[in-house]
Amino acid sequence: MKHRSPAWDPATRTSEPSPGVFFVEGPASNWIVVRDETGFIIIDGGYPADRPLVLESIRHIGLRPSDAKAMLITHGHVDHTGSAAYFSDTYGTPILCAPEELAHVQGKEKHQVTFGQVIVRAWRPRVFRWLAHVIKAGALKAKPATDAQAWSTATLENLPGKPEAVPLPGHTPGNVALLLPEAGAVAVGDSFVSGHPLSRINGPQMLHPMFHSDPGQALAATRRLDGMDASVVLPGHGPALRMPLADALAALRT
Repeated sequence: MKHRSPAWDPATRTSEPSPGVFFVEGPASNWIVVRDETGFIIIDGGYPADRPLVLESIRHIGLRPSDAKAMLITHGHVDHTGSAAYFSDTYGTPILCAPEELAHVQGKEKHQVTFGQVIVRAWRPRVFRWLAHVIKAGALKAKPATDAQAWSTATLENLPGKPEAVPLPGHTPGNVALLLPEAGAVAVGDSFVSGHPLSRINGPQMLHPMFHSDPGQALAATRRLDGMDASVVLPGHGPALRMPLADALAALRT
């Protein structure tokens, strides 16, 4: 699958906002590599056509894709699961998600913005450009990760970075954030973002309501992040936020 923005370069799109935590900004969706002395994991995997970029970014960090201990999925949307089936089929990488999201990641359920919701807005230039990228990125031909498994607290504790899942239903029923306590970072997926092709603003913000299974619940669920200690926020879209999580949440709600 050949799809690559000519401007995309892992050297300029990969940062290390916290020791051992590598944040990769894809053409339209982000992924994260977490490394410690026990190995590394990947959090999310971009669109299907981002797969070469995911592989390239891992090699850029000095790692081998086949060595990944697991790929963790914050939620089952195609712009986050695009590399999952490949890693599972090619390397035997465990694909792990919340129990409530398993059927979605496996392709047995669908909690995705519909074509109808998008097409009625496609007259807007930002929506049209985004839709064109989505199609080019392979979203309509995505392969589900049928061998995905539900994680447990014990499973997560034994992975590099010792991630902790924070259930945040609303974006999808089993959507989560992943706290990386030793790194002082949190991967929030699409629970909230710092930018999006459909948005005119930058900084902490909710996605357009059409992207959420339950927009009201999605915003309310962010309250579960209150009081958590993190100084780096890693969203699924937009740049990393090097700011206390509490400040990001306050900005989100203003």
